[in-house]
Parts: sequence; structure tokens; C-alpha cells
Amino acid sequence: MRMVMRRVAAQRWAGLVMSAVVALTGLAACGDGASSGSGNTAGVTLRLGHFPNLTHATPIVGIEKGIFTEKLGANVDLQVKTFNAGPEAVTALISGALDATFIGPNPAINAWSQSNGQAVKLVAGSASGGVFFVTKPEITKVEDLRGKTIATPQLGNTQDVALRYWLKQKGLSTTKEGGGDVFIKPQDNAITVDTFRTGAIDGAWVPEPTASRLIAAGGKVLLDERDLWPDGRFVITHLLVSMRFLNEHRDVVKKLIEGSVATNTFINANPAEAQKAISDSIGKITGKPLDLKLIEQAWTSISFLDDPLAESLRTSAAHAQEVELLKPVDLNGIYDLTLLNEVLAANGSVEVKT
Repeated sequence: MRMVMRRVAAQRWAGLVMSAVVALTGLAACGDGASSGSGNTAGVTLRLGHFPNLTHATPIVGIEKGIFTEKLGANVDLQVKTFNAGPEAVTALISGALDATFIGPNPAINAWSQSNGQAVKLVAGSASGGVFFVTKPEITKVEDLRGKTIATPQLGNTQDVALRYWLKQKGLSTTKEGGGDVFIKPQDNAITVDTFRTGAIDGAWVPEPTASRLIAAGGKVLLDERDLWPDGRFVITHLLVSMRFLNEHRDVVKKLIEGSVATNTFINANPAEAQKAISDSIGKITGKPLDLKLIEQAWTSISFLDDPLAESLRTSAAHAQEVELLKPVDLNGIYDLTLLNEVLAANGSVEVKT
């Protein structure tokens, strides 16, 4: 039954992608990523996605503090949608239900690959770090993971790919269906702490704040993902926009990037106020504010920056191919950092490159 459901989901995804590609190909033919929008933002609706994670502090704080609304101006109607993980956000973006989203690297790569480079562009960075592999205390070495069940936010999302690749490098097999030496169980982050407490899972490779919640529930950090990357830096969140929206409303996208850059500046200058904004925002989404002590504990593992860390994206793509969750893909053209660099230049900041 599980395999049938996944096959149906895959077919549905393919249908959405193909429909979007047909619509977007005509738009792409009218101009490349550097073309100008109309310049008229009157009556424009911007549907923006993000996740209720600390690694998405840029959109959470930017929305909660009104920074995005200020930068977008009164003529842009900002509508916010939240998602558990990247694949579902990408489905919304590809299907036309979303215009832009803060997202992790692997779902962005998948959107680019599945649409043959026609549907999306990465336009700015947001965050690095903030991901941990948390397990039961008795798991102290790699071999202890054999036969264990480990959760990730969603099949094919950034953490799912990272876990599968790491296990493969350690000589442990996994399958998309949840079999192999280690049983991977994709599930909503909202239930991961409960399934950990009940013993349904033995650990999880997850972003903050879920990782710190697991630690509070008796888990221990088996691995900090920063230890796997040069200088401890890897893209965990960046800004992905629909090519259709970028071509039609390039001016609005620039204002959105201005909001993102201004928010990162605010976060880095006012960590305590940013943490309070996150607690309040997640409280509105889940019905319970996030513990400020938990946020403070997790905060030092995350860096908020405008650089999309392009080289780490290419590495993530190679990892996804290695675990057979991505076909070989040419990422040339996935970035359009023109608007970001215009914003950075206006602020006296250094240009970023791909």
C-alpha cells in the first residue's frame, strides 16, 4: 500500500511539473532571468512560503516584525503559507499556488531538474547550519544504527538526502520504501518528538527547533551536520521564486530580497528580539509559543547570511544523485543573483557569486 501511495504521489508530482513547464516555457521565451518586470506593483499579490523552523528565521522574523511588509509597500498584498518540508512547498510553487518560498537546497534542485530549468530561480541566501542527527542515548556509534528507525521531515527533502548519503558513506544501506540496514521514516516534524518518546523512532536528522526538542526529550546529538562541511558552512535555507513571477514582477522580487537582507541585518544585530519574534510567530502557527530557552540554546548553531553558498548546493545535488533521489542535473542557470547584488551594493555590502 505504501509503495502504491508513493507511486500515485510521484505521478501527481510529474503531472503538476509538466503542466507548469508548458505554462512557463512561453514566459521564459519572452526573456531570461535578467529581464525587467512591468515596474507597476499596484494590486500585486505575493504568495510566500516558509517553514516554522529556526532555520527559517529570516521569513519568520521578517514577517512578524513587519519588515517584509514595509519593503514590499502598500501596493503588494503579502500572503503567507507555511509548510512542513521542501517537497510540498515545491509542489505548490510548481502548480502555481505559490510565487516564492524560503526552502532548503534539495527541493530547489528537484524543482529545477523536474522543470528542465524552466520553473524556478534561486535569488538569495538566508541561513546556514542548524541541523542535527539526534538519537537515543544508547546509540553511540554508526554500527548501533543497524536495524534502527530514523525520522526525516519528508522523503527527498534536504535532511532526508543528507541522512541517506551519510549512512551510505558509512556502509549502511537505505531504500526509498523504508527498508535496508537503517529504516528511514519520513514524517512531519510536528510529530517527531512524540514518536521519539513512544519509541516508534530511534532518532531523527532534523533542523532546529525539532533537534533541541528531541534533546529535551532525552535524545543526544550523534552528529552536528556542520562537521561535515568545509568551514562548517552549508546552505540550509535560501529564497526560491517562480520564473513566472520573476518575469512578471521583477520589481516585487527585488523588494522581497530587500526585505530578506534587511531582516538578516536585524536578526544579527538583535538576536534576543529576533528570538522573541520567532517564539511568538510559531505560537500563532502551533498554538503554543516556542520556549525561548530552547531557541537560545539552538541559536548559536545557525548563521544568517545573504550569500546562498552556491558550492554547497552543487555538493547537495551530487549527494542526492548518489542516493538515487535525483537524476544527473546541470545546475547552470539555477541562480539569478542580479537583484541581490543590486540590493547589497546599495547597502555598501560585498557582491556574492555563484
